[in-house]
Amino acid sequence: MRRPHRVPAATRTAVSAVAALTLLTTGCGAAGELKSAGDAPSAVEPQGLWPDLPPASAAPYDYGEGETARIPGVRVTGGDVRRLDPVAVAQAGLKARTNRDSGLDELPDSTVRAIEACRTAPDDCPVLAPYYRDLTGDGRDELVLGIRMPDRQLAVRVYMPDGERLIRIMSTYDAVISVELAGHDVIMRAPSVIPGYEYRTAWSWDDRQRAMLPTRDEILRTPDHRKAPKPTSGPSSPAAPSGSPSGAR
Repeated sequence: MRRPHRVPAATRTAVSAVAALTLLTTGCGAAGELKSAGDAPSAVEPQGLWPDLPPASAAPYDYGEGETARIPGVRVTGGDVRRLDPVAVAQAGLKARTNRDSGLDELPDSTVRAIEACRTAPDDCPVLAPYYRDLTGDGRDELVLGIRMPDRQLAVRVYMPDGERLIRIMSTYDAVISVELAGHDVIMRAPSVIPGYEYRTAWSWDDRQRAMLPTRDEILRTPDHRKAPKPTSGPSSPAAPSGSPSGAR
């Protein structure tokens, strides 16, 4: 396969300088020649408000970000999470202890019972098909699991191989519209109480925290070609991340 021609950095810099000089010297040249677009707008310095207000020293809420846990009793042979049984991982995760207790990692009792009964009642098992993607950038795939919860909510969990150990590096839940894998990010979209809008949160790997953190949290207008679903308390329905279980890139 042919690769596109890449201009060396030094050449690109020289070409840019010549182009800039041309723009400055041509002025309002003849038809067909380059013309100046005028002065660029000046940058506006951010204005700090209430400079005498003392900064907060502690977060008022714990959203569970940065919370991790080692999954007991699970061995990752060769560091390959694709060899793991996702149901066994979900069951072992029920006994995991987090590095700090936010309370947000807990699942409803009904969901816990359904996970424990996955072998005997597979049709009611809330553990969805696994997905695989290198989310930490170390060249090895992580395991992404979804667990259905009541009221159409979905728990999303990401597991990282650490030698032969398995570490949960992300655990959150929401009433989702969709879950996507984009590059090294897990992107969750959820309905908003404001008609015509939705929330979009991107979770990304953080080397210092050794966990997935919600690095971008936005509220966006819903595309015109579809309407954001209204939050309901009706019966749960299956939900799965977009893409293929192979995590093809």
